[in-house]
Amino acid sequence: MDDFASDTDSDYTSYWRDWFIAARGNEYFCEIDEDYLTDRFNLTGLNTEVQYYQYALDLVTDVFDIEVDDDMREQIEKSARHLYGLVHARYIVTTRGLAKMMEKYKQGVFGRCPRVICSSQHLLPMGQHDTPSHSNVKLYCPKCEDIYNPKSSRHNSIDGAYFGTSFHNILFQVYPALLPPKTQRRYEPRLYGFRVHASAALMRWQEERREEMKERLRVKGVEAGFEEGEEGEGEEESEDDEVGEGQDGIDDMFEGGGAVAAVH
Repeated sequence: MDDFASDTDSDYTSYWRDWFIAARGNEYFCEIDEDYLTDRFNLTGLNTEVQYYQYALDLVTDVFDIEVDDDMREQIEKSARHLYGLVHARYIVTTRGLAKMMEKYKQGVFGRCPRVICSSQHLLPMGQHDTPSHSNVKLYCPKCEDIYNPKSSRHNSIDGAYFGTSFHNILFQVYPALLPPKTQRRYEPRLYGFRVHASAALMRWQEERREEMKERLRVKGVEAGFEEGEEGEGEEESEDDEVGEGQDGIDDMFEGGGAVAAVH
């Protein structure tokens, strides 16, 4: 920001969007087309949400030509960034905006899911609120359907409203081929090769509920979206039978004082 503020007025007012997109920490944003920015219909209602709205709009559209002091310039710059973010949330759900964000998604610009079982699935930015100043941007994984905080502090400070709550879902509606199959695999806590009893019971209950849900969807003719025949499922089912038969023995082992002492 200091380097930017020290530029000449000519540099300051030229190609603001190019500077903004290229700035570190703004990799999540795509460039908004000028014709979209200059169509007042697309900016409806934003004049009440952005301080120095007209100056900020002039700066974003590269027509700002008024000499102002440094303090005023900083305020206008802050308003311009906020205005761009609010317009960005509207732009990325248009055909052109979705296409630009889709390319960033395919390139992995937004990062990869930290969940090991998701196998580095690409993420998408999203907001938890559509109004600004409620929460920062989050990253959505379409494989495990969970959200994560960005790794970089620069990205973690971006307002989630600049991406909105619907963008990631709309993108997969428009580009369904990009939606990865859901995974049924999960980490299984084990002790000496045996499932930990409480975790095993919970997982069995979750698996039963999931199978019931899939059956209901199948009856209604709805695609469940889960991966088919994942490796190791047959082995796990047969292992469940064996563990079920020997589970009482395992529980007795941990209830016995001598066995517990040996484990410790």
